[in-house]
Amino acid sequence: MQTLSTRQVYENPWMRLREDKIRRADGSEGIYAVVDKPTYALIIPLDGDRLHMVEQFRYPIGLRRWEFPQGTAPGMADTDPLELARRELREETGLRAGRMVELGLLDVAAGMSSQRGRVFLATELTEGPHEREHEEQDMRTAWIERKEFEAMIQREEVTDAQSIAAYAMLLMRERQ
Repeated sequence: MQTLSTRQVYENPWMRLREDKIRRADGSEGIYAVVDKPTYALIIPLDGDRLHMVEQFRYPIGLRRWEFPQGTAPGMADTDPLELARRELREETGLRAGRMVELGLLDVAAGMSSQRGRVFLATELTEGPHEREHEEQDMRTAWIERKEFEAMIQREEVTDAQSIAAYAMLLMRERQ
């Protein structure tokens, strides 16, 4: 596939929307709308059999949702994924991790977005004050037993695709 032209349609501090005119392998032309967002970090805080989750209102779906702490660097900057993970964990939960292990890479919605995410397991946790951004003022946190977390997925209380995929990465790592 070849990009023939690109134009920026919209931009704000968190994302950019562009429209690309493309040529397919068979010579036909088409367009793609692409949402560009910086790489994010998702953190699974694990203490024994407990997971630390955050809950917040997600405007696009109009619902409060439980998920693992996650986020991007301000102003769409590229930041070292491990440093970003440590910052997001501290900001959203107040937790500091003595040990962080990268579990893998996720593509958010590869059919429409360039955003990718690095997943980390955080252990040896100590508690401290959170440092939430203004947009996160309604955020709540809780320790949730793994068995309850899995039940929340089945009850559709946890529907964040990145959190569910990250948990699958944790399960696969534990089987090694």
